[in-house]
Amino acid sequence: MEYDAPRDIMETLAHLVVDANDVLHFKLVRAVEDIEDDEKAFGPDMSHQVFGENENIFGYTDLNIRLYYTAASLQTYLGITYSDKIDPVHFDGVKPDNIADKISPMLAPNYHTNIDDFVKSLMKDDDFVPYGDLIHSFSIDNFNGVDRKFEVYFCETKTPNFLNFHTRLQTFLLWYVDAASFIDIEDDQWTFFILYEQYNTCDGNRRWAVAGMSTVYRYYAWPFHTRPRISQALVLPPFQRNGLGAQLLQAIYSHYVSFNSVIDITVEDPSDDFQRLRDYVDAQNCETLPAFNPKILFDGYNKDMATQAQSKFKINNKQARRVYEILRLRHTDTTDVQQYKMFRLDVKNRLNAPFQKKKNDMKKLQKVLKPEEYAATLSTFGVEETFQRLNVQYQSLETHYKKVIDRLDS
Repeated sequence: MEYDAPRDIMETLAHLVVDANDVLHFKLVRAVEDIEDDEKAFGPDMSHQVFGENENIFGYTDLNIRLYYTAASLQTYLGITYSDKIDPVHFDGVKPDNIADKISPMLAPNYHTNIDDFVKSLMKDDDFVPYGDLIHSFSIDNFNGVDRKFEVYFCETKTPNFLNFHTRLQTFLLWYVDAASFIDIEDDQWTFFILYEQYNTCDGNRRWAVAGMSTVYRYYAWPFHTRPRISQALVLPPFQRNGLGAQLLQAIYSHYVSFNSVIDITVEDPSDDFQRLRDYVDAQNCETLPAFNPKILFDGYNKDMATQAQSKFKINNKQARRVYEILRLRHTDTTDVQQYKMFRLDVKNRLNAPFQKKKNDMKKLQKVLKPEEYAATLSTFGVEETFQRLNVQYQSLETHYKKVIDRLDS
C-alpha cells in the first residue's frame, strides 16, 4: 500500500498509539507466585515525566510493560512484550518509540531484564532488614480480625548502604508525584523516612515490604536552628486508603518536635491531596491544645494559638491559622445564619487583606492622578477581577475545609 505523505501514514497508524498509563504494570513481589497474579498489579498515576506530555507510546501491538520490584530490597525487573511492531522499511522510515531508552535512565543501575534472574534476586529479601532507626510502629485493622503491622524508619545520607536502596525506591516518584525530581544525595542535609509493612511468612519468618517514603531537607535558620521542609511524600498504591499517609506524617512530626533547634516544619509545594492530609493531621493535633478549645475559637485567631501550635507541634503561623479556620468551621452551626456569617467574614478578611491593601493604594493614587490617568490605573490593577477571584478562592477553601472535617469526624 502506498501513501502520499507521512501525515497519511500517521493517520493510518493511529491504532498503534497507546496510553502509557494503560500498558504499564507495577508489582511489589513478595513471593514467586505474585509474578503471575494479576491482582497484585497496579498502574501509574502519570507517565508524562518519562514518556512526554501526551503520555503516549507509538508503534506496537498488544504492548505490555512490566516494572516489578521485590517487595523489600526493591530489586527491579523491566519486561517489554508485544505481538508486533511497526517496520520502518514499509512506512517511510517511521520508527516505533524506543521504550527501553526512555525508561532505563530512570531506573537504578543493574536492573533485570530476564525474569529468571529477577526470581533469583527475590532471595535477597530473605535477609533484608530495614535501614536506619525505627522511630514509629503501629497496626491497622485488616477487617478480618488480623492486624497489619507497620513501621517507619529514619535514615540519613550517612546511613550504611541506604543510598543504593534509595536509588531504587525513588524511581516510584516519577509515576506518582507530579514535577518529581531525584534529589542530590551528596547533600547531607537530606533525611529520609521509610514506611514498611512488617509481616510474617507462612513458615513464621519475619519480613518487610516497602509501603511508602518521604524526604525532608533540613534548612539552616540563623543562628543555630533548622527548618525541616518536607519535599516528597508517597504511599504506594497497594497501601493507600488505609490512613498510612497520616501515620507517616505524624512520624515525621514526632521525630522533629523533640529538637529545640527546630523552629517549625514546612512543606515544599504541597499538592491538594497532601495539603488535605497535612491539614487533617495538624487539626487533629491542635484540637488537643488549650488555645484551640471550641469556646475560644469563636473569639477569633490569636497569638496563643500560633505559640502553642509552634511550640508543641512545630507548626508555623500560616498553617496554624488554617487549622484555626478548619476547627472553627467544624464547630460552627452552619444553620445558624449569624454564626455562619461571622465565620465567612473572618476567613474573607484574611483572604481580602492583599485586596484591601490594593484598594488603599488606589485611594492614595486617586488624589494625585488626573481622572483619565486614574481610570487607566484602575483598569491595570484589576480591582473588580481581584474581588471576584477572592470570592472563588473562599468557596474553594471552604470546600477543602469540609473534606478535612469529614475525615476528622469519621
